[in-house]
Amino acid sequence: MADLTVRPMTDADADRVLAIYQAGLDTGDASFEVTAPTWAVFDAARLDAHRFVAVDPGGTVLGWVAVSPTSTRAVYAGVVEHSIYVDPAAQGRGVARLLLDALITSTEAAGVWTIQSGVFPENTASLALHQRAGFRVIGVRERVGRHHGRWRDVVLLERRSPAIT
Repeated sequence: MADLTVRPMTDADADRVLAIYQAGLDTGDASFEVTAPTWAVFDAARLDAHRFVAVDPGGTVLGWVAVSPTSTRAVYAGVVEHSIYVDPAAQGRGVARLLLDALITSTEAAGVWTIQSGVFPENTASLALHQRAGFRVIGVRERVGRHHGRWRDVVLLERRSPAIT
């Protein structure tokens, strides 16, 4: 992990970000989505201030994290939903934790009080990562959607900022 750097995501990262996203989708346990969107769609759906990539010393993007607003209503301005994806070849190197820590720092500095996410229960590595980073399970949406011909549950996670009261 010492050889990795986290920096803001830029348009120049589009190809790697979308390739890593697609690799995660291809596992079948990352999202209900099956195809990564175009960069324009991806870019429009995520907040600029809270998008990061982890890069190796050569500048290769190994993973990314980004947030989307959960609602346009003012009362939910401090609540975001995040996604985090790591290149399969870089998993187990602490990339996801580095990205999640950067996201937490960024969102807390901006006054975001809740980061939330939905994770398939089969994605045990993601669930463990989030719990180590201070997320808690708030419930399970049972059989919430069909994915590859079968019903899937989604574990709802949230991290409430202790810095924002």
